[in-house]
Amino acid sequence: MQLLTCKWFPVNQEPRALIFFCHGYAIDCSTTFKDVASKFAKEGFGVYGIEYEGHGRSGGLEVYIDDFDLLIDDVYSHFSKISEMGDNTKKKKFLMGESMGGAVVLLLHRKKPGFWDGAILIAPMCKIAEEMKPPKTVISMMNLVIHLIPSWKSILPGPDIINLAIKLPHKRQEIKENPNCYIGRPRMKTMSELFRVSLDLENRLHEVTMPFIVLHGEDDKVTDKEASKLLYEVASSNDKTLKLYPEMWHSLLFGEPLEKSEIVFNDIVQWMETRINTLQVNANNNHEAKSQI
Repeated sequence: MQLLTCKWFPVNQEPRALIFFCHGYAIDCSTTFKDVASKFAKEGFGVYGIEYEGHGRSGGLEVYIDDFDLLIDDVYSHFSKISEMGDNTKKKKFLMGESMGGAVVLLLHRKKPGFWDGAILIAPMCKIAEEMKPPKTVISMMNLVIHLIPSWKSILPGPDIINLAIKLPHKRQEIKENPNCYIGRPRMKTMSELFRVSLDLENRLHEVTMPFIVLHGEDDKVTDKEASKLLYEVASSNDKTLKLYPEMWHSLLFGEPLEKSEIVFNDIVQWMETRINTLQVNANNNHEAKSQI
């Protein structure tokens, strides 16, 4: 199985920190995220991404997730290898995830809690809103179908996620015309895995200990802003930030007018810069203390 990976680097300088980006469901990172990633590179950050199995230009059945844990293993394997290469071991490492990618970030943190220096969670999928939870009868029927034909696509028409997520019409069209993005009905096993992971994360949000910033549009109709509030309230992290943006939708960096997305982008850069400086000061203090001993 071949998985596509991508990277963006600042020109003529070493990255001051590394960003590991986790994209959302049915989206890629090599084309959809490239403009945003290039902006982070211009700010001096090295950016790495990977397209999950069945997503973008990676191999596998289109948008089919048989086991979310295996998806996490693929991402962790790639990101951890990069982190342990050469001078990368000395650089600060930030996870960044949007929507389903937010769930990936939280599960990467759970896999190795002390490894990452922080996380940027953009409209993360970490809890299913009560009004979105399917009835038990529907879940039972879904489980029966999954047992027989796990890759079968849902026969029920779902909401148009692209129209709900992206505010700007020309950006919606860009996604719909992108061959690396998927706009069809979801597969039954994929739906089941997303439901399972969301419930699991919801019940274990208190276990999040790494520094993080969670950013959410107040008019988001794809993921629940109340979930981001809950994460902020119950996470055990001593360094956590919540940013809510009035009148903004789900796709904060890609789907909003430039003046709006710039606000979000600058908030993320400022948050990382503060942590880089704080971590560097702490490292210097620890070095001085050891020298005195």
